[in-house]
Amino acid sequence: MDTITTKDGTQLYFKDSGTVQPVVFSHGWPLDADAVEDQMFFLSSHGYRCIAHDRRGHGRSSQPWNGNDMETYADDLATVVQTLDLKDAIHVGHSTGGGEVVRYIARHGTARVAKVVLIAPCAIPALLSPQKAIAICQCFQTKWCYAGDS
Repeated sequence: MDTITTKDGTQLYFKDSGTVQPVVFSHGWPLDADAVEDQMFFLSSHGYRCIAHDRRGHGRSSQPWNGNDMETYADDLATVVQTLDLKDAIHVGHSTGGGEVVRYIARHGTARVAKVVLIAPCAIPALLSPQKAIAICQCFQTKWCYAGDS
């Protein structure tokens, strides 16, 4: 089983398949990396490297009592991205995973991010002021993709 250890000792399970440009999936609550298995198979067979992790407290990752907040989720995602040395990544966030992706960008920047896809990102309004959300959208310009309406 592939895992990455965060700075607080939490073990994050992840799946990694394919090559070339990475597509990083952040699942919704209360799902795990298996939720995007079909998408990973399809994209991997079309030349993408696909990565999906089980967020702390979900699936095969550790079940800690602490760190179940968006800041820690974002930092955990940064640990995955840095440990696997992902560059030019397409981040796909579904539901709570959309909030995780946006918070990751707000905390860790866009240096390793090529594009963002948000699918029904229900957690985002609680995370950002309208000014910060607009600033992130402007930063991405043509890189920004929004799917869904929560």
